[in-house]
Amino acid sequence: MKYHTIVTIGRQYGSGGRYIASMLAERMEIPYYDKELLAEASKDSGISQQVLENYDEKYNKGLLFSLMSARGDSGSMYLDMPLNHRIFLAQFDTIRRIAGEGPCILVGRCADYVLRDHDNVLNVFIRAPEEDRMERIIEYNHVDPMKAEEILKKTDRQRASYYNYYATGSWGDVNNYHLCLDSGVLGYNGCVEVILRAIEMKEKKASGEGAIW
Repeated sequence: MKYHTIVTIGRQYGSGGRYIASMLAERMEIPYYDKELLAEASKDSGISQQVLENYDEKYNKGLLFSLMSARGDSGSMYLDMPLNHRIFLAQFDTIRRIAGEGPCILVGRCADYVLRDHDNVLNVFIRAPEEDRMERIIEYNHVDPMKAEEILKKTDRQRASYYNYYATGSWGDVNNYHLCLDSGVLGYNGCVEVILRAIEMKEKKASGEGAIW
C-alpha cells in the first residue's frame, strides 16, 4: 500500500518511541528521521552537527553564546539570533523541507507544531509506565540503574521545556496529538498496528471513501 501521510512522534524518554517510529517507517516504506534530522539540518543551515546534537531538544534561557563559533559557510541567515533560536529555526526549516518531499516519520523536535498547517499529518505521542521506561533505558541505553530515575526525569523535563517554549501547547497534552498510545499496554508492535490502522482510516476519509467509523 502506498501511504501519503506524514507521521510525527512525540515520546517520553524510554517509552520506545524511536523504535516504534523506525518499525513504522519500515512497514510504510518511507523515510525516518530522528538523529538523521540533525544531519539534514546541519547541511541546510551550515550549523555544525555537533552543536545541533549538543543542544538537541534542549532549551536554556541563558544560551546566548557567540554565533560565530557555531556557524558554517552557509550559516549567516540566523546571525542576529541567540544560538538556541538559531538551532530551532534550522530544524524548523529542515522539517518543512522534508515534509514537502513526501511521506515520512519525524521524531520529536516539535514536528507536530512545525507542521500544524499540513492536512496530511498524523501526530502521535508515545508514553509508558515509569517502571517500564526505567527498565528499557537500563537495558538498551546502558544507563546506571542507580541513576536511571534521575536521568529519565531530567530528559523528560528537557523535552517538555523545549516543546513548551517553542510550540503552542504543552508537551504530552492529549490536545496536541491525534493519537496517544501506551507502549507498556500495547507493546511496540501493537503501537505500530494502531498507528497504521489510524493512517489507513485517515487516508480513506480524506479520499472521500467514507466516514472513519
